[in-house]
Amino acid sequence: MSAPLRPRPAVPSRAAVPAGGAPAGAPLVFPRVLTVGVIGAGRVGAVLGAALAAAGHRVVAASGVSGVAKARIALLLPDARNRSATSVARAATDLLLIAVPDDALAGVVAGLAETGALRPGQVVAHTSGAHGLGVLAPAAAVGARPLALHPAMTFTGTPDDLGRLAGISYGVTAPAELRPFAVRLTADLGGVPEWVAEVDRPLYHAALAHGANHLVTLVNEAADRLRDAGVGQPEKVLAPLLRAALENALRLGDDALTGPVSRGDAGTVRRHLERLAATAPESVAPYLTLARRTADRAIAAGRLRPADAESLLDVLSGTHREVAAQ
Repeated sequence: MSAPLRPRPAVPSRAAVPAGGAPAGAPLVFPRVLTVGVIGAGRVGAVLGAALAAAGHRVVAASGVSGVAKARIALLLPDARNRSATSVARAATDLLLIAVPDDALAGVVAGLAETGALRPGQVVAHTSGAHGLGVLAPAAAVGARPLALHPAMTFTGTPDDLGRLAGISYGVTAPAELRPFAVRLTADLGGVPEWVAEVDRPLYHAALAHGANHLVTLVNEAADRLRDAGVGQPEKVLAPLLRAALENALRLGDDALTGPVSRGDAGTVRRHLERLAATAPESVAPYLTLARRTADRAIAAGRLRPADAESLLDVLSGTHREVAAQ
């Protein structure tokens, strides 16, 4: 069940840690085996907790209310007690991992600080891509050490996820003194840190959401249109094509562009739009948006000459009026 994990550098035992954390200006020292708690036993929190346990840390408590969350704790974190969020925070003497939805994060952190569940020197880390350290201000105000640690991976919340953690990137925002700890923690999780400035967290997260979440929508849109065209198993048609397109895009950038837009084939694109308008009008607007952006990138990359793009751009700019008139 465990993912391949990188070896951790040796660190001093807990006895070397001054009460309440290290003195000002001294290097931060953490125990070799961390005592960890997980608030939010969703797809991400439970899997990261399981990875930390596989790396030798003590995941002593996790919070989960729904039946699915309780089952996930039992499966992935069998040694962790299912407790309330406040109890988990108190039990997590070294590292508290908060993996709750973005919009709930601020309220959870503020509530834990108000109830006195957090302590000085404790690392409080969240897994949100959209947030940085600002949302952890209430924790920092009581002496906890804030850390934003976002895995750039999609999760199912099953043991299969553990095998996918090896080598992934973590979007990390951390105070300078906590960076060595963040490097060690990401290594324990089998990944590598990608340092993201506080101000850039929303842009970082937008990029990942645009690429991963919208990719799912795009693939399913393509599969639906193939079904409309009478294809019984669209996934068989799409799988080799989309895998090659993704690999080429990651390797070649805009040089991977192919198809009618990159060639300036206005007539083909017009026929696409006419048929989409008749069969699946809800797909016309996203097709237009992506085709226009593809044309822009193809022109900028020198894949499509502006002169050859004129007819295509006319089709893309005039289609809303043509479709509305039908």
